Amino acid sequence: MIQFKAPLQDINFLINDVFDFQTHYKDIPGGEEASPEMVDAIIGEAARFSEEVLSPLYQVGDKEGCKFEDGKVTTPPGFKEAYQQYMEGGWQGMTSPVEYGGQGLPQSLGLIKSELIGTANWVWGMYPGLSQGAMNTIYLHGTEEQKQTYLVPLTEGRWTGTMCLTEPQCGTDLGQVKTKAEPNGDGSYSITGTKIFISSGEHDFTDNIVHIVLARLPGAPEGTRGISLFIVPKLKVEADGSATEANGVTCGSIEHKMGIHGSSTCVMNFDGATGYLIGPENKGLHCMFTFMNTARLGTSIQGIGAAELSYQGALPYAKERRSMRALTGKKSPDKVADALIVHPDVRRMLLTQKAIAEGGRAMLYYAAMLSDKMLAAHMEGDMKAYDAWDDKLGFLTPILKAGMTELGYEAANHGVQVFGGHGYIQEWGMEQIIRDTQIAKLYEGTTGVQALDLLGRKILLGRMKSFDAFREVVNEFIKTHKNTAEMKPMIRTLKRAMLGWRINTFRIALKAKKNRDMVGSASVDYLMYSAYIVMAYFWAKMADAAHTSIKKGENVDFCTAKIQTAEFYYDRILPRTRGHASMMMKDPETLMQMEEDHFAFL
Repeated sequence: MIQFKAPLQDINFLINDVFDFQTHYKDIPGGEEASPEMVDAIIGEAARFSEEVLSPLYQVGDKEGCKFEDGKVTTPPGFKEAYQQYMEGGWQGMTSPVEYGGQGLPQSLGLIKSELIGTANWVWGMYPGLSQGAMNTIYLHGTEEQKQTYLVPLTEGRWTGTMCLTEPQCGTDLGQVKTKAEPNGDGSYSITGTKIFISSGEHDFTDNIVHIVLARLPGAPEGTRGISLFIVPKLKVEADGSATEANGVTCGSIEHKMGIHGSSTCVMNFDGATGYLIGPENKGLHCMFTFMNTARLGTSIQGIGAAELSYQGALPYAKERRSMRALTGKKSPDKVADALIVHPDVRRMLLTQKAIAEGGRAMLYYAAMLSDKMLAAHMEGDMKAYDAWDDKLGFLTPILKAGMTELGYEAANHGVQVFGGHGYIQEWGMEQIIRDTQIAKLYEGTTGVQALDLLGRKILLGRMKSFDAFREVVNEFIKTHKNTAEMKPMIRTLKRAMLGWRINTFRIALKAKKNRDMVGSASVDYLMYSAYIVMAYFWAKMADAAHTSIKKGENVDFCTAKIQTAEFYYDRILPRTRGHASMMMKDPETLMQMEEDHFAFL
């Protein structure tokens, strides 16, 4: 069993040395409360809760799973009690607005908390994570009455939330949504339909669950232009805010899945349930993207957490397990064999895990800072600035969601490889990480869907606006550090990568004008190509900060390891871009030429 240990030194290095969160916090509302002492206390307590309460429940959730009987879901032993501690600690409302019962702290602190929780026990963390998305949606698009009614109990953790999008006949293509919303004549609506794959749709943590539901009004336009968004509580809510009788929302069943057994994935039936419109009519998908983007950024944590947790399992095993002798001669002559960690291929796998976990964490924290800026602009009523920050975050979101979940899954596989046959055995906990992480590449939009969003929507339809904004950030870093002696080799490589990224993007755009299938055929390779280059920038930033600390005589061993991991990344992982660049430039002919009937001859 893996006992998670919070990577506090790495977290502190990022927030203090790489990104200077304290300066960042001076420019955002609520940041004045995030003093160094407050930040340390919050991260330390989140680490303790994750290590001592959640980590021991990770394998319990996998073995016991959720139980379903008569429309009720019972979560694994210890899950409900852990949530009670979480609620009593005020964790759910840490970043929520003060006026609705929250503490008003920066969103970035909440994301660090979520990373710790998600790495220790991703499955448990899904329950409060879904609530956070519901809260964000209501806060940004709800009326004041809706905020008072639903945000306060959600912030306190007394209620939880979900998002209900998918239906039996449609997944990603939400234009096929059939759930109906009929006006009741009193401002409310009667919601009827079935939703599937609803995470946390039913559980025993709280009595009331607030569902954010996509549905169609009578006479609504077809497709995505005719979808509206509704708040549908499990229990009816009275004028005084109390939750009373059932509201026509029932759980029909739960799914039996490859992994995340402790998470209730539900079929939810809405039978004339009372719901309330949130946001404008027929603009539901636009409002829902608030929830979806929150979830997508959160899902990237699962990839980063998988890499971190698998690394934490694989590293001590590689140091302790003895097998064969080093090719360069015995390293432990007094032992029966040398430790696994002396073998180059084992080191390749460990360093790949380390590079993915730490590089992904840096990308996530940068995105968290953008989220802080975006919310600050919204609070100040500066919608032009809000849209600008939203564009910047939106560009990185598919790269983080898809790129980090793909790489996190790779890292989890490396962990099993380090263990060899023992990695395939359940008691070690390594194979569970693979099973649990597989879903991260699927929900909130598969890798292919995220890739189309990046290349098709953000890059081509957006006329490279968000791409150029990020490129300016990287180019400024390159310009500033091009004459720094210890950074020159890395800077030269990064500069070439950035230039190639821009040229290749233009080349794909030109090819797509002649054949639209080019977008679909190139998109996944383009996304991974982009992810490696983005991570290269953040590894360069970390290497630079590490060099600075070493010059000051601070954290020398830690910073030396950081620089060496950056060098490994540039030497062994960044070159993957060459293969992706070659493949994404291929014409789609060999993908599309085969007749459908020729795929199989049975």
